[in-house]
Amino acid sequence: MGNTFGHLFRISTFGESHGGGVGVVIDGCPPLVSIDASEIQAELDRRRPGQSKITTPRKEADTCEILSGVFEGKTLGTPIAILVRNQDTRPQDYGEMATTYRPSHADATYDAKYGIRNWQGGGRSSARETIGRVAAGAIAKKILSQAAGVEIVGYVKRIKDLECVADPDTVTLEQIESNIVRCPDAECAERMIELIEKVRDSGDSIGGVVECVARNVPKGLGMPVFDKLEADLAKAIMSLPASKGFEIGSGFAGTLLKGSEHNDEYYTDDKGVIRTVTNRSGGIQGGIANGENIILRAAFKPTATIRQQQRTVTREGEETLLAAKGRHDPCVLPRAVPMVEAMVALVLCDHLLRHHGQCGTLKPEF
Repeated sequence: MGNTFGHLFRISTFGESHGGGVGVVIDGCPPLVSIDASEIQAELDRRRPGQSKITTPRKEADTCEILSGVFEGKTLGTPIAILVRNQDTRPQDYGEMATTYRPSHADATYDAKYGIRNWQGGGRSSARETIGRVAAGAIAKKILSQAAGVEIVGYVKRIKDLECVADPDTVTLEQIESNIVRCPDAECAERMIELIEKVRDSGDSIGGVVECVARNVPKGLGMPVFDKLEADLAKAIMSLPASKGFEIGSGFAGTLLKGSEHNDEYYTDDKGVIRTVTNRSGGIQGGIANGENIILRAAFKPTATIRQQQRTVTREGEETLLAAKGRHDPCVLPRAVPMVEAMVALVLCDHLLRHHGQCGTLKPEF
């Protein structure tokens, strides 16, 4: 019913924004992977609310509890259940939204589909659901790092019309985490923070773009036709709350080039490895990783819930006005970074296991 993602490394998330808690069940994780709650917590801390002056003021520690699947610091190969309990809930802030639809939110569509919804903070459509994704992504990152040395790094590339200068091939986690907006360009980061504060104070919101790079991805990951690596990455990114666009490699800018300008020519490096001179393909060709860095971008819209008064209707169709209450991010981008990284990790981990299952066990004889 849309709550499960992946093939061999499969996750199912559960919970609502203001319910008892949220979490994830991970199935298909290989045994004997060393994992500690602190490693998962480190990723959740990057996602949690209330972490800075430019995020929602909701105070949640987002402390994770590993309920199953891990014993003495190692995975068992059995389902891993991770729970994060909700603490700072204020359902009374959302009373008006029980009968009135927030513009551009999921209120009206959830009612249209199910005829019932948890209106407290958005319920299942809230970005709080992504806690389970980020927790599972922490384990996927560990598998990718140990098995293949894969490194996944995301950062805020643009907020509204402010775009940073960053080289995805060399950008570091330290540069990204050096400021509260998670932008590796320190000068641009300051202007981004000022803009977010200005928009927040006016009761409005803004969007932008997260760029993400996966380094040291083994050649051959991905499947032809329907399960192309970029197709699965696109689905993963577009499943995130507030996501409105996906690009990989040259993306839409590539449409402005001729084939002679866009093609990635081959060469053999000093180690005898076949490489490409450029990387406009974004590390994937024919749906399969070519060994170059996978570089993608995710576009996020302005947060739908804002404090400014807007036209809307009630569940009965009566026209009215709504100035939303509650606690919301004026810009989702800083907290979206670990979410994007998690989804990329889940896809790559799943394809790593699928590749090993199909191509790594039985070798053809010639």
